[in-house]
Amino acid sequence: MRSFAQRADTTCVDEPFYAHYLSATGKQHPMREEVLAALPQDWRDVVTQTLLAPCAKPVQFVKHMAHHLEGGVETDFALDDTMINLFLIRHPREMLPSLLSDLGHLEAMDMGYERQVELFRRLKAAGRCTAVVDSTELLADPEAMLREICAAVGLEFDPAMMQWPAGRHESYGVWAPAWYAKVETSTGWRKHVPKTADFPSELESLLPVALAAYEELYAAALHPRGHSPQTKS
Repeated sequence: MRSFAQRADTTCVDEPFYAHYLSATGKQHPMREEVLAALPQDWRDVVTQTLLAPCAKPVQFVKHMAHHLEGGVETDFALDDTMINLFLIRHPREMLPSLLSDLGHLEAMDMGYERQVELFRRLKAAGRCTAVVDSTELLADPEAMLREICAAVGLEFDPAMMQWPAGRHESYGVWAPAWYAKVETSTGWRKHVPKTADFPSELESLLPVALAAYEELYAAALHPRGHSPQTKS
């Protein structure tokens, strides 16, 4: 999202279903009350007031979290003719420990992998344009991957997507102080740093489902020209 926010033709929207998710699930996330006050708590209002509403610029980039689709969200909006859907994925052996560190406790519904696959399958069956991006490969060669992403969604690559000023951006949600400390210190893409710690034993039961979903999505992932898909396990 921070990269797309650098485009002059693009407006960015940050996690518009977050308040619905917190309201529907009762999850006690940092800055819960601020989020509930800042966004519509009814997912239908998010769809009509944000996702399908007119946009001041030619492109509206909306960052979603797949687990925010819990609580009865109907995903018909994703089939709208104005929508192009990108799926950003991260290997579970890296994503799950990070999420555990952020939340302190993890349940299956917190992962979002199954919701991603469910939506991906629905879009694919409907013949809609989708693109899958693996975060590790994006960080390995950001410009090459961004060129592939832009081509997949019908945009020209903009070199401005490679760098940005440090600090908070107007597109960030009200929850930025709790979640965006690292990105606020960044001025561009940072190299991927693999996790070297042992995989937490309390996450082992969640790993098979997460891996199956990840591998299904990775099979459809974009790869920069001349790059071979990585072996995943």
